[in-house]
Amino acid sequence: MHLVVARIGRAHGIRGEVTVEVRTDEPELRLGPGAVLATDPASTGPLTIETGRVHSGRLLLRFAGVNDRNAAEALRNTLLIADVDPEETPEDPDEYYDHQLVDLDVVLADGTPVGRITEISHLPSQDLFIVERPDGEEVMIPFVEEIVTIIDLGEQRIVVDPPPGLLDDRAEIASAREAEAAPAEGPGGPEGHGQGPAKDGV
Repeated sequence: MHLVVARIGRAHGIRGEVTVEVRTDEPELRLGPGAVLATDPASTGPLTIETGRVHSGRLLLRFAGVNDRNAAEALRNTLLIADVDPEETPEDPDEYYDHQLVDLDVVLADGTPVGRITEISHLPSQDLFIVERPDGEEVMIPFVEEIVTIIDLGEQRIVVDPPPGLLDDRAEIASAREAEAAPAEGPGGPEGHGQGPAKDGV
């Protein structure tokens, strides 16, 4: 199985290093020295990682044969693709690979369908499920313990407990407008719905 594990960003310095946008939870395994990765577009690869280091919170890689800034800049926006055994699973039972989660059904605790996961978006602060609703629209669900309560790979489903407004922003906006238009019945206003920190190792 071929999985995108990173996207090459801009060149760093003059010796061929590049910044990368990591798209794997195991960069030390997928993006370590010696790793040979396919690319998209294919014409730029395969690429063999020579060195890797973290600088100012960003991963920097240097590839075999890429020795100057011009060569590094030519790789910008290239996707790095690893060949992963589809039966492989993370060592930590609370961690999941993207390919295990994509295409799972998302439902509420009472079984109400929410949609189907089409993509996992890895942000610096947390991961997001990109979920396609039955009507074709998309909704983003943070992958945090407070919201994602059950992951059942056997049943191919994920149970979520979303805060008000997460799955229907339009309803939340309409409700807020109605509240503003109604006469005030006392001091104070509507309370916000905070979200907890991202779940590590997702």
